[in-house]
Amino acid sequence: MAGAEIKEGKVEFDGQDLFYRRTGPTEQPPRLSVLLLHGIRFSSETWLNLGTLHQLAAAGYQAVAIDLPGLGNSKGSTAPASVGELAPDSFLMNLLKGLELGLVVIISPSLSGIYSLPFLFGHNEMVKGFIPVAPICTEKFSHEQYRNVQTPTLIVYGSEDKPMGEASFNNLRNLPNHKVHVMKGAPHACYLSNPEEWHEAVLEFLHGLS
Repeated sequence: MAGAEIKEGKVEFDGQDLFYRRTGPTEQPPRLSVLLLHGIRFSSETWLNLGTLHQLAAAGYQAVAIDLPGLGNSKGSTAPASVGELAPDSFLMNLLKGLELGLVVIISPSLSGIYSLPFLFGHNEMVKGFIPVAPICTEKFSHEQYRNVQTPTLIVYGSEDKPMGEASFNNLRNLPNHKVHVMKGAPHACYLSNPEEWHEAVLEFLHGLS
């Protein structure tokens, strides 16, 4: 993991001024780009402290973790939707343009479902892979909408995340091209309980894509 520098910056679009952390391999082009979102009590710093940014860079991936509007170092920005309401799919589209990212894998825990799910259903051709971690708002889409998305998906949740983890899984499993990883004994933010298991599951999935 030596040599994986974490660069910090801000991306501006639609009146937003969002903070991000970016890293990647230093000696070759990245295999894929991974966009890391976060839950309401967290920020991009979570992925930094957990080691996820470094793990992804060491494995050859470009990783960009953002602070969602109104959270972390993006507190001065206004969220395009309230918690529990879907944000417009243009939010992530404009974010990716601002970050100069094209095809991406999206890691989306909890609150960030209000951003990732509209984008997945509206622009799945831009989503190389999807890793939902008990995201909210999964119930706002029909079985038919789920069945029409062929994006490879790794559904992750903690076995003790009841009812949110189980409820989101019951909807996400309608995605036809999915795998499931249940972290035993883990609560809602399951990745915090066993970072090593989390990283192994994520990297195995990413290696299958690239």
